Amino acid sequence: MLKSSVRVLFCAALLLLALWVPRTLAIETPSAIEPFLIAGKFAEGEAAMLARLKEKPEDDQARFSLGVTQLMSGVERLAQSLYRYGLRHNSVTGVLPFLRLPIPENPNPQVIRYDDTRQILQTFLNDLATVRTTLAPIKDPAIKLPLRLGLIRLDLNGDGKIESTESLWRIFATINRIRTTEQQAKGFTIAFDAGDAVWLQGYTNLLGAIGEFALAHDGKEFFDALAHVIFTKPETPYKFLVDGRPEQNPYSFGGIDFVDIVAFVHLLRFPVAEPQRMTTALQYLQTTTALSRQSWKLIAAEKDNDREWLPNPKQKGVIPNARVTQPMIDGWLAFLDEADGLLAGKTLVPFWRAREIRGVNLRKAFLEPRTMDVVLWLQGTAAAPYLEVGKMTDRNVWTQLAQVFGGQFFGFAVWFN
Repeated sequence: MLKSSVRVLFCAALLLLALWVPRTLAIETPSAIEPFLIAGKFAEGEAAMLARLKEKPEDDQARFSLGVTQLMSGVERLAQSLYRYGLRHNSVTGVLPFLRLPIPENPNPQVIRYDDTRQILQTFLNDLATVRTTLAPIKDPAIKLPLRLGLIRLDLNGDGKIESTESLWRIFATINRIRTTEQQAKGFTIAFDAGDAVWLQGYTNLLGAIGEFALAHDGKEFFDALAHVIFTKPETPYKFLVDGRPEQNPYSFGGIDFVDIVAFVHLLRFPVAEPQRMTTALQYLQTTTALSRQSWKLIAAEKDNDREWLPNPKQKGVIPNARVTQPMIDGWLAFLDEADGLLAGKTLVPFWRAREIRGVNLRKAFLEPRTMDVVLWLQGTAAAPYLEVGKMTDRNVWTQLAQVFGGQFFGFAVWFN
């Protein structure tokens, strides 16, 4: 389901976190790609970087620039799809990272079908694959790509015009309801380096895993009953859902009918449609952990202190009050070890029901997928086919992670990748 794919923009949402930093830095000569990104001319920027690489294949800054441009182009394409099909703004779309984008309301949206949602997601997965292919050959450990990230503009509604309201800093300020200015955005640069290039590769794999997981399952029943919550004109056999106006219903919540909320929980049950995609998702996750190790190895070796997106303990990062310590890095690497064990099926997830000595083989759940029933997974019966006796994941690692990260492990995990 497209709804399951909202996380595909999590990487972009993360990058935007840095934009509110209230400080001014001296701006160096901009990178060759920056004027294209600020003007929202992604196709022209991509063409320029491809020409540069044809002339000088070893230019890793051009390759990194190309990858960033391709990512922005994919994000823009995704946003335009939401506009074309009339994304609604309500309490559901307002809390999800992807659907929170301040896309203007479309006065004349197209009818969206279930197959359209799958194609939108597949297109974005294709875009992520292109970015991965571009970034993979980067080898230069001294690569630098300084960018005034907040000034990048996206044509959110696909009208061919790049408005001032479509800059990343304005989008971020709107989403997070914070005060920032264009002047602050102009004076703020992130100097992306080799560790960040690998980090971005890792994120494309992580987002690919999420997308493949979504497309592995059949969400047609869910779409038919609930697409009207997200889109203005879904094609559904239940026309009364589209014609109704929940905001006029005294039993609505945040613009959503209460019974739709009940239906949402009830319909979190997705049969397997394309099981091979689950294997692909597993492979992406395993690649993500490998790239994370590689990224932190490069970060640990850095000797400079230049506007760091991901700093080592001796560096200062651009995100305020987000210091990285050596125990954090050590804890993260220990987490990667545990994740690898779970994904390889060498260790098991402890079962959450009482009096059960078996654990869940997570790898088997990917390789032998069955209907994904979220409620029954929480209840435990959906996990029964994957229970077996074996070595459990080390609980001490998870306890130490909570201590090292001050109870904010998942927030840091999103950043650390």
